Amino acid sequence: MTAASESSPWAIVQSTLAREFSGATDVERWTEMLVRLSIALFLAGLLGYDRERKRRPAGLRTHMMVGLGAATLALIPEQLGFPDEAIARVIEGIIAGIGFLGAGAIIRVESPEQVRGLTTAGSIWATAAVGIASGLGQEITALVTTAFAFLILSWISRIERHVGSNSDEPKDGQVIIGSNNRSASEIRNQ
Repeated sequence: MTAASESSPWAIVQSTLAREFSGATDVERWTEMLVRLSIALFLAGLLGYDRERKRRPAGLRTHMMVGLGAATLALIPEQLGFPDEAIARVIEGIIAGIGFLGAGAIIRVESPEQVRGLTTAGSIWATAAVGIASGLGQEITALVTTAFAFLILSWISRIERHVGSNSDEPKDGQVIIGSNNRSASEIRNQ
């Protein structure tokens, strides 16, 4: 090749692409990435399935996106060799960001005395934790966390329904503020 052809736009594009995808031939890195992200998707999908089945606002796709995003954001700094302190700051950012997503599920208020969506917000938060664990290669922690979260979402609600079937207690993540004998304005003025 001549010096003129090496500096042509096409040659620059080719060399840039070769440099950017130089890690594409690293089979170990690809396998690690695929395993971690697949585990995050699968486990987040299990939690999302429960929410979807119960027709909650954040279902299968939302939980899978949260798990995938959290896993990716945890995986990248680790692959780049960031120190533990920097990875901890990334995790802090993920958790703060997920708080906003969860708040969107909680804001759904049906009356001034009810708050709904707390369980869905909690499941989104737990899904982010599962994604982070998967992204950092802590697959056993991610699996155990998912098992516990799935049990909470699937079985505890059955216990709550059985125990609360004859009471005026709130059901499925619903919080009643104040007593039923006071108006919403009385509760706000406290």
